[in-house]
Amino acid sequence: MRRLFPVTDQTPDRTPDRTPAPAAGPATDPAAAPTSAPLSVPLTEDREWSLDELAEAYAYPEPAPGEPRPWLRANMVSTLDGAAQHDGRSQPISTAADMRIFGTLRGLADVVVVGAETVRQEGYRPARARAEFAGRREAAGQGPAPAIAVVTASLDLDFSLPLFTSPPVPTLLLTGAAAAPDKVAAAEKAGARVLIAGDGMGVDPARAVAALAELGHTRLLTEGGPRMLGQFIASGVLDELCLTVSPMLTAGGAQRIAGGPPVPVPQRFALVSLLEEGGFLFGRYRRP
Repeated sequence: MRRLFPVTDQTPDRTPDRTPAPAAGPATDPAAAPTSAPLSVPLTEDREWSLDELAEAYAYPEPAPGEPRPWLRANMVSTLDGAAQHDGRSQPISTAADMRIFGTLRGLADVVVVGAETVRQEGYRPARARAEFAGRREAAGQGPAPAIAVVTASLDLDFSLPLFTSPPVPTLLLTGAAAAPDKVAAAEKAGARVLIAGDGMGVDPARAVAALAELGHTRLLTEGGPRMLGQFIASGVLDELCLTVSPMLTAGGAQRIAGGPPVPVPQRFALVSLLEEGGFLFGRYRRP
């Protein structure tokens, strides 16, 4: 993996030495003849980064003094032609380096926010505690693993899944005040904690973020799906986007990374860093 931006190394001089070599002759020592500089010099070392290096590269911003506000980052992958999935899943357009960043972002988060449809399609499992992040999480006052928070209006979920039967911390369900009482009771009986984040059937993104912050979850990570990410964007609560650009083409009618109604004015984010490995680009963008 190489860091393409910000550039921290001085760009080497790639101009070859064009000094003419002396004419060959009996008095000329071939070993003393000047040589041309290489035409291609790597800017940074291309190697696999350790999880600790990735954690430093993707660390959450330091909170401001006083009451820290929540920071919502999204992590998504897209092909060159804009597909966020292939056959309904993101795994076919991902890579090993992308999955290492995926695991790192989870290792830094208090809670992972995901839509109910993504839970159904991707077969979501609870986040696991990883020894590589144990010290970092303990120093930050976090538990051993992030909680999973599912945004669901209907609460129509399979409560026999490991996400509900064997999570290291209880799974959270974000729903509206008009959710069916029997569904709420079934969710709570399965061990989930239900949080009300909307007045009707649906969930208000800003209230969802606030509800999680009230539980002390200020380092928020959302992994989709596209419809939910679109709602976060439209509500103006997304602070950061970690986007993997996959060097693949899929065509077809796959979703983009964000769906839903357009925002009135395009929101511009600033590029914070850009990494590369195997043709995959790993960008990190923040709201200015």
